[in-house]
Amino acid sequence: MSEVPADVVCQEGFAVPLFVPTCSHAMERSLKGGESRRRIQLIMLLLLLCVDCGRPMSKCSMCLRSSRVAADTVNYYRSGDYLISGIMSAKNARLRAHLFKESPSTWFVPTKDKNSQQDILLFISAIHRVNQNPNLLPNITLGYNIYESYFNARITTNVLLDLLSTGQPKLPNYSCGKQDELLAVFEGTDPQNSIQISTLLGIYKIPQLHPFPRNSLLYNTSMDGMYLDQNGNLVTSHFDIVHLLSFPNQSFATRKIGHIEGQTSQDIMFTVDQEALVWTKWPNQVAPHSRCTESCQRGYAKVIQEGRPSCCYSCMECSPGTVSIQEDADYCTKCPEEQHPNKDRDQCVPKVIIFLSYGEPLGVILVSFSIFLFLISGVVLGIFIKFQETPLVKANNRDLSYVLLVSLLLSFLSSFLFIGQPKKATCLLQQTSFNVIFSVAVSSVLAKTTTVVMAFLATRPGKTLRRWLRKGLANTIVISCSSLQLLICILWLGLFPPFPDSDMHSQPGMILQQCNEGSVAMFYAALGYMGFLAIVCFVVAFLARNLPGTFNETKMITFSMLVFCSVWVTFVPTYLSTKGKYMVVVQIFSILVSSAALLGCIFIPKCYIIVLRPNLNTKAHVVKRKCGIPGPE
Repeated sequence: MSEVPADVVCQEGFAVPLFVPTCSHAMERSLKGGESRRRIQLIMLLLLLCVDCGRPMSKCSMCLRSSRVAADTVNYYRSGDYLISGIMSAKNARLRAHLFKESPSTWFVPTKDKNSQQDILLFISAIHRVNQNPNLLPNITLGYNIYESYFNARITTNVLLDLLSTGQPKLPNYSCGKQDELLAVFEGTDPQNSIQISTLLGIYKIPQLHPFPRNSLLYNTSMDGMYLDQNGNLVTSHFDIVHLLSFPNQSFATRKIGHIEGQTSQDIMFTVDQEALVWTKWPNQVAPHSRCTESCQRGYAKVIQEGRPSCCYSCMECSPGTVSIQEDADYCTKCPEEQHPNKDRDQCVPKVIIFLSYGEPLGVILVSFSIFLFLISGVVLGIFIKFQETPLVKANNRDLSYVLLVSLLLSFLSSFLFIGQPKKATCLLQQTSFNVIFSVAVSSVLAKTTTVVMAFLATRPGKTLRRWLRKGLANTIVISCSSLQLLICILWLGLFPPFPDSDMHSQPGMILQQCNEGSVAMFYAALGYMGFLAIVCFVVAFLARNLPGTFNETKMITFSMLVFCSVWVTFVPTYLSTKGKYMVVVQIFSILVSSAALLGCIFIPKCYIIVLRPNLNTKAHVVKRKCGIPGPE
């Protein structure tokens, strides 16, 4: 007997190879000969059709329709010249006790064994392929009669009675109507029911078949060999994968969708043409997945598990700063610098651009505070100009007071350079204008303090210091100290000019636009020089705090410089510990507080006397008991 293979797959897309042998010419002659020989050959043919060659598990459900009602035994029947029957189990059954008040009913629950569903589909498909091939059994049509036994002895007995009966009633040995010639019965049940089937069929001399191949060589439609070893394991193979389509009208169709090639059970090439797949549209069903894990969603990447197939993987969330924009991504990708991952890490979105703006609450507060202090300074300057000829204004070095007030006005205005989106011009002016203006202010305070000390010393016998006062010692101090700071800033702008910069890394999801100082060394050099002037001024004022009442302005200068130095000593660690726009906030706050300290401690008490206590703004009160003291104009 020569052999020609065929392929059969499980319904709804899971492929199961099947091998259909052909009859040689000798077999055809024997079929024409005796009836008993024909029976033997057909049985052998179906034995080979329904061998179990290690079929893979299928996830598809069996959706064949039964010709019986739900309460009766489920039966799959098709007439033919010869009938091949099968008793198989695809479900479990749970029976209620007979109460003899109603017809017995059966409760069905899905079985845990999916192989039985494949066996039924394999059985039907094998017969279908044989009938379609005119070279196998010419002029002969095979039918089938497949029963569900539900792994239950009572139902199995009922099935056997129905199988052995030709009419509608279950009456064995009673002939009624056309009879199908039963060749053999294939069974796929548990051992207990298998014994029951074998016992009853043996009475009628009907073979009970449960085949398994040993040392077999079969062929399939690709005309290549498939070898099984003594344990039934695959040695070499070449299969065509055929998609068996089952339709609601109980018709079938096949379509080749790929092939399998392999030399050993561990070395198998599996190829499927996705475009050739046609899925039957059943209600509430979706196409099956041939994988051992769910797909990794966007925002996750596959992690191959060691020792397992590549299709069996776990999913890991993308690390911060990376995304995966497709399912089952092999790895996560890093976003561009100007973008960052969204919350789900499945898309890169633009980073938010931040800077200290005029519209945000912090910007509004700082702007309002700066304008308020600027207006107060303007009012104080106006008072001093209006009452410039009064003894109090003259006694406090009128010219230095004007220089200090103007520098304070400019310092309040300089805070506006730090607010808003950084530009090239604002970045060049921010630090240099701030340092120069504050150096002029501190130099003016130092000059006032030095002038007071020198004026007191000039009242002593000898009067050699009088000519230093006349030669403009105060102007010399202001110009020389401010010029050195101006030189530092010129070098800074020439060598390392500040520029607008974008910081994309300090704050996640944000782009900080700020002014880059250009040189950190130059920034701290200018700031350090201003601090040096403030400390010198504080020391001189502190040493002169106990001078007579006429020259007691040094007490107010001492307190103001104490506040000034405290603010800027605190500024350095605070500035270094903050990030983003809050660094700008810290610097603006330090500028406003230190300037307000100078304005409040030095000028507010004098304005109180000038405006509210004019009786104290007299030469007699200023000079008191000290006469002939050369107060600078």
